[in-house]
Amino acid sequence: MNAKVPEDILEQTARAAEADWKDPKRYLWLLSPALPAIGLAAISAYAVAPKKLRALAWVGPIMVHGVIPAVDKMVGDDEANPPESVIGRLEQDKYYSWIVKGFIPAQYAATFLATWLVGRRKDMPLSDYLGLTLSIGAINGIAINTGHELSHKHDKMDRFLSMLALAPTGYTHFAVEHPYGHHKRVATPEDPASSRMGESFWKFLPRTVIGGFKSAYKIEKERLARKGKSFWSKENELLQGWALSAGVFGAMAAVGGVRSLPFIAGQAAYGASLLEVINYIEHYGLMRQKDAKGKYERTRPEHSWNSNQLVSNLFLYQLQRHSDHHAHPTRSFQTLRNFEDAPTLPGGYASMLLPAYFPSWWYGLMDRLVIDHYKGDLSRINMDPERREELLAKYGQPVVAVAPAVEAADAGSKDTIAETGSGESTLKAVNS
Repeated sequence: MNAKVPEDILEQTARAAEADWKDPKRYLWLLSPALPAIGLAAISAYAVAPKKLRALAWVGPIMVHGVIPAVDKMVGDDEANPPESVIGRLEQDKYYSWIVKGFIPAQYAATFLATWLVGRRKDMPLSDYLGLTLSIGAINGIAINTGHELSHKHDKMDRFLSMLALAPTGYTHFAVEHPYGHHKRVATPEDPASSRMGESFWKFLPRTVIGGFKSAYKIEKERLARKGKSFWSKENELLQGWALSAGVFGAMAAVGGVRSLPFIAGQAAYGASLLEVINYIEHYGLMRQKDAKGKYERTRPEHSWNSNQLVSNLFLYQLQRHSDHHAHPTRSFQTLRNFEDAPTLPGGYASMLLPAYFPSWWYGLMDRLVIDHYKGDLSRINMDPERREELLAKYGQPVVAVAPAVEAADAGSKDTIAETGSGESTLKAVNS
């Protein structure tokens, strides 16, 4: 007969195991700051032998659209979560903070090397010029994720480094709009950064770019007004960020000359578009519901698309564990958790980029997932109002079943939106 182990002994054993727990990905996180270093190495090799190593000018698109998705598929998922008892220790470990900040030096080194090459090598083929533009755009676009991680911190140096990472794309307003706009309105028709079912990326892009700028302006203007200061105050973070971007662009133009100007503009546009296509992916079709008073429910795990593909998560500071990020915006990347029942994408973010560019491909992958998530109730979906009747007819629901929140947003509604709560989120309410 087996003796029963006392519960207190089991608890002590579990606590001891958690106390000895070590992050199995501790050194794998170095892949993220290694990404611009890989780009820098490739562009340096191209600089030495441009004729023999011409393909290296395209290192950015090759990595983003080819290598990372392929390795993601080979390696697979990582669903493990750190024990709750070690979260505080992980948050206090400065090693992880330095990993995030370590991205920036290589980012700038690669940016200015490529700027010099495109500006000073007059015999550079147009294909190489384009490749370097997209490669640096990819590096600076991924750097927006570095800026994103730092934008949720309250330390002044972290906020400055966030702006510094964002500056080469001219997207410093993101550090204002994202934590104070998107996180407040996420998964509602009022949020310019939450895409609607039936809305193509190309339709979403101008809406989110223009809406993001407008939102950032409004947020900063109101913040300064509460302090009794004008928009033109030196404390205006938008003006600070734009000045930083102007300085970076000016320095790049000084290094590369007139020939580098299309490169500077092109890499910024491509880099910013990478952020926006990720925004497009993250909340597609998902919508927070309103209560009887017309107030949106709190943000829950079911309001974000997630992925546990390991390699993409290592490169992107676990941005793909997006539900936990919205539940706890200030939680650092190394402590973000997987929620088993949260909406899951068919692939990692890198794998979803190309489908997002092609509407038919994207709708074929995602629309049925959105409908299944809401158990066929199309009235709960954040849907493109211009395609609502078409989609309701296509998926077999009467056209009278209209989501009132979408109509209100398109009519300029100012309904109250609940801010993300800081308490523990659960999935008990999914589709209840």
